[in-house]
Amino acid sequence: MRLFIGIELSEPFKRALKHIQKELQNCGMNGFITPKENLHLTLAFIGEYGNPDKVMDALEEVDFDPFEIQLDGIGNFHDLFWAGIQENEYLETLAKRIRRVLSLHDIPFDRKSFHPHITLIHNASFKNEACLPQHIPHEKMTVDHITLFRSDRGKNGMIYTAIGEI
Repeated sequence: MRLFIGIELSEPFKRALKHIQKELQNCGMNGFITPKENLHLTLAFIGEYGNPDKVMDALEEVDFDPFEIQLDGIGNFHDLFWAGIQENEYLETLAKRIRRVLSLHDIPFDRKSFHPHITLIHNASFKNEACLPQHIPHEKMTVDHITLFRSDRGKNGMIYTAIGEI
């Protein structure tokens, strides 16, 4: 099964993200818009791995205290547009701790550098690149749990299912 570890987002946070998506669409952006139920912040992408119980056992070793995140701007990686998270040392440290514990338990994961972002639109194209949203909501939320997700390909895109949390 395809797994990743991430942060589930609060409803107000998701509403702010949907507002940004709408603004991007109003600027003439086309592409695949991430559905509200799939909006999340990935901390570690594991990929194909058949033992979610081992992942949960490893996650239990991660020290974790609730903390706050805040939206901060938009950006892109080629044709993927994302919402950024305000610089947050605790978030960065948490991602490192999670990746370290995965490594200690020989659980494979994508070792690309951690750049906290939430995917808004992928396969994006602009009709008017000069038009970008000027007002990005600076919504905040408290992160009080970390979730192990399963990712399945559905008829209309990916379906993310929470299968455990710490």
